[in-house]
Amino acid sequence: MAPRILLARHGQTEWSLLGKHTGRTDIPLLEEGRRGAKLLGERLHRSPWNGLDGVEVRTSPLARARETCELAGFGDRAEPWDTLMEWDYGAYEGMTSPEIKAIEPDWFIWRDGVPDGETLAQLSDRADQVVAWARSADRDVLVFAHGHILRSIAARWLGEPVSFAARVRLDPTSLSALGWAYGAPALERWNDTGHLEG
Repeated sequence: MAPRILLARHGQTEWSLLGKHTGRTDIPLLEEGRRGAKLLGERLHRSPWNGLDGVEVRTSPLARARETCELAGFGDRAEPWDTLMEWDYGAYEGMTSPEIKAIEPDWFIWRDGVPDGETLAQLSDRADQVVAWARSADRDVLVFAHGHILRSIAARWLGEPVSFAARVRLDPTSLSALGWAYGAPALERWNDTGHLEG
């Protein structure tokens, strides 16, 4: 069976709630984020996931992803991996899109990137590393990481340029799965937050 990659975005933080670009700043989860992480874990330990026995788990080393992983019940199986860290937003770290557009009105992150931070090419290269690792053996993988890097991984899994990530929204504590259809890479599940409802 061809390997899949399961993507878990970290839970809600103060900055994600406010729409601030949170790259390498180590922001903790809000209580809402911790609750969501536990609900995600409960879901992944029920059918059809059943705890994902045999699945290799990696997490961004940043606290918000690592804590989501731990609260979901995978901390003891997870290996921290710097490649899963969020985009380095450079000069735009901690700013909202409206604040950035006040400086640069036509700015679009997936086209223009960020000053003094990681380039789109560098982000794409990191996403390619994750895709290559995920496809390297006959086992599924589960990663806990951040919105923009996970969207970039999805774009590259599909063979699209990293800018394709602009077209796939990803909410906090969501679950997604990248798999295969007719032998080609495909979105199997995307931005699923059903575990947070009700």
